[in-house]
Amino acid sequence: MSKLILDYLKSGVESFPDSNYGEGFRCSAYLKDGTYLPCVMLRKCGPIVELAIRRFEQEKKGKGIFRSGNGYESIVKSFVASGNRVNHYDIERVQPSRFAIPLALLKKIEGETTMGWTGFVFEMQDGKLFSYGTSFGVEFFGLPDGYGFENVVAVHNHAYISPTGALSPLAVGMGAQPDGYDRSLVFRERPYFVCYYDA
Repeated sequence: MSKLILDYLKSGVESFPDSNYGEGFRCSAYLKDGTYLPCVMLRKCGPIVELAIRRFEQEKKGKGIFRSGNGYESIVKSFVASGNRVNHYDIERVQPSRFAIPLALLKKIEGETTMGWTGFVFEMQDGKLFSYGTSFGVEFFGLPDGYGFENVVAVHNHAYISPTGALSPLAVGMGAQPDGYDRSLVFRERPYFVCYYDA
């Protein structure tokens, strides 16, 4: 493991639990060529290697999760040809990511509003309200200019900001959403890179 990653992990950064891929540590990173990656998840190699081996063993026993096509090919494709990755040896510097939502705040967000979508509103210290939403990822979220997650004083679940600026409810379940609810206007989950390291 590179010393800079080890030093970052020892700095007391909050771990992010994941039952499939093992705990991760969120950061931002500068690569050796100066490229800035605002959202990076540091993870040990072991859990993903064990998951791949487990998937192959399940496939051998006829208990694979891929029901159609070539199961082995699907497993290889899933582990080799998908996801965003960055090599630890290409990283020059790591630091906290401003887009890493604290777990204490994340736990205040309730389950799905509708199937595959969770809508909520963050209320800031100055009273401003911002609509948020996610279809899947919760590791990193966008932020309005001039704000950080430390500015959030309340979470309004299953809600959005109407075109008139009012805090408004979203329908929970299969009901139709209000006409003024435009998902393209909400702050969303952010894509990120994974950097695997050996412990």
